[in-house]
Amino acid sequence: MIEYENLGKLNAPFFEDYKKAFDAVLSGGWYILGGAVKNFEYEFGHYVGSSHCIGVGNCLDGLVFALKALKLPAGSEIIVPSNTYIATILAVLHAGLVPVLVEPDIRTYTIDPKRIPEAITAKTGALLVVHLYGKSCDMDPILATAQTHGLAVIEDCAQSHGARYKGRMTGTFGIGAFSFYPTKNLGALGDGGAITTGDERIATAVRRLRNYGSDIKYHNEVVGHNSRLDEVQAAFLSVKLRRLDEINAHKQSLARLYLDGLKEDFVLPAVDADYFDVYHIFNVRHPRRDALKDHLLKNEIKTDVHYPIAPHKQKAMQGILSGSYPISEEIHATTLSLPISFFHTESEVRRVIDAMNSF
Repeated sequence: MIEYENLGKLNAPFFEDYKKAFDAVLSGGWYILGGAVKNFEYEFGHYVGSSHCIGVGNCLDGLVFALKALKLPAGSEIIVPSNTYIATILAVLHAGLVPVLVEPDIRTYTIDPKRIPEAITAKTGALLVVHLYGKSCDMDPILATAQTHGLAVIEDCAQSHGARYKGRMTGTFGIGAFSFYPTKNLGALGDGGAITTGDERIATAVRRLRNYGSDIKYHNEVVGHNSRLDEVQAAFLSVKLRRLDEINAHKQSLARLYLDGLKEDFVLPAVDADYFDVYHIFNVRHPRRDALKDHLLKNEIKTDVHYPIAPHKQKAMQGILSGSYPISEEIHATTLSLPISFFHTESEVRRVIDAMNSF
């Protein structure tokens, strides 16, 4: 059986270094916001190219903190893509703001810059764009629109560790929010996240928000949260960060096999010279997605769907999100994610290609 993901196999190459990192934290005796977190914040900020990096408990909290740090008026509208994972929209709601959905480009699956201006109103406070599946959004027109209308830009980078747009890393165009969920290209062994920003005021606000609203112990400046990147997870992430480029390169090599080997029956990820894609997810689309998924399982190949239900169709969003989003619905109904983990081999991917082409 070719598994879609196996976190044990994925992390096996790092086990010995993980053990050393864990022992260092354990013997150090400082387990919350200590040296391991500071070290990772410095390393990841340097990797991304951001002057500030703040570790948080998870990406959802990071997005909430980024939105709160902007200090937007109550009821401000935040533009988000209609096909994002629901966490992006939950962040807007938890920040006390109003999500406004904009359809994606059917070719790239990221928010369509041409559709953003028509969604902007006097209440719009920010653009929250999502770099999906390991591909950056088309940032030039997005930034131009934001500048024209005086809007902040927040980047959901949960799936784009190391991805670039015209040579520039995601997480440096606005306020970046990263996830270190175990399946990510840079994944921890538990939850974790980080905010990247070049704005010292935003960085200060996020640091307060993650730690009870406090700069100095027992002195609380704002109503804060308890959402801090764990010392042990930070130590593990520093280990894996040293090999992130290797992880991305391996996934890119597997993606090239798919792109070259799959028949034209399938809609494949768009490839463009302006984008350095890191293929957190390798998705294809097919009108008979569910039958294709069953066919692959019969051939002992596991797949996944990212994501089966459009956000506006979720039960939790009824009465909150309204409108018609046919592009999003088409993507959710036809997308299928193929195996492309760091532990997968070229021979396994060729098996997947052969099974796909026999469908």
